[in-house]
Amino acid sequence: MNRCFELAQLGRSTAHPNPMVGCVIVYDGKIIGEGYHTGFGKPHAEVEAIRSVNDKSLLQHSTLYVNLEPCAHHGKTPPCANLIIENKIPNVVISNVDPHEKVAGKGIKLLESAGIQVKTGVLSEKGSNLNKNFFTFHQKKRPYIVLKWAQTSDGYMGRSAGDSSMNKAISNDFSNQLVHELRANSDAILVGTNTAIVDNPALTTRLVPGRNPLRVAIDLRRRIPKSHKLYDGSASTLIIGPSQEAVSAEFANPPANADIWPFILETLFERNVVQLLVEGGNNVLTQLIEANLWDEAIIITGDQKWKNGIKAPILSITEATRTFSLSTDTIHIINNK
Repeated sequence: MNRCFELAQLGRSTAHPNPMVGCVIVYDGKIIGEGYHTGFGKPHAEVEAIRSVNDKSLLQHSTLYVNLEPCAHHGKTPPCANLIIENKIPNVVISNVDPHEKVAGKGIKLLESAGIQVKTGVLSEKGSNLNKNFFTFHQKKRPYIVLKWAQTSDGYMGRSAGDSSMNKAISNDFSNQLVHELRANSDAILVGTNTAIVDNPALTTRLVPGRNPLRVAIDLRRRIPKSHKLYDGSASTLIIGPSQEAVSAEFANPPANADIWPFILETLFERNVVQLLVEGGNNVLTQLIEANLWDEAIIITGDQKWKNGIKAPILSITEATRTFSLSTDTIHIINNK
């Protein structure tokens, strides 16, 4: 199963919005086939693994290991459970039951009804952590929300208005590359109005190979200038607010007096955004923290001290599940328990 996890992660930046899945086929104690889900709409891990077996006659005496329950419905590809049955594989070992309502145990029942021995729950905690965004999306009906910000060693994330050194970067080039990797592994990236206006970010994955996420900006009063990078057409863009003409973007305008965050998250859920990266300012980040609408926070702490400016949100870095250094920067990753 650990090998399944290793294989699954090869699709980290390409499987979206599908989960990462790896599959291994074992005969007489030896691996005879393996595969992983390489991308949305492409063959699933089980298909790739079965295809890789040279002597198909061995399949009827083998055990198939997969970290997520084989599908039992027709989607972009045929049901994997049916393929397993057709190849008469007698044993299947699964880490996690698929939370998707179209699967959710149906694949297991289909296998068992065909006389296949099925074992579930193998390294299930590790398996669910691997696809934590996918599980959150289907169980909570919202994206997996990752908060990201950079702060100085004394806790400031931005300069005060009018400060002559306002644009001085906090994080180094290594951290900037990490951020672009986070973007490539996310389905959407969100900023608030002030961040969009003041920073004029492109919100693309320029520093690493990979797809650009959907760019999302909150602009309830049409304040973002049409000349800003969000409207340059370089990536798909969604504006939360009233529509405008002559700009390259889609719009989703919340009803009057609507609670803004449930509206945004429901809108993104309907657009199949499994993972949302939030790179907003203090206001947006604090709102999500106070509403407990976050799953993971990535805090980049530089070695500078500003002594004044805009304070960063407050989360206890002592609760970080992982801490590491990138040259002069320290990265804290905090999971919301």
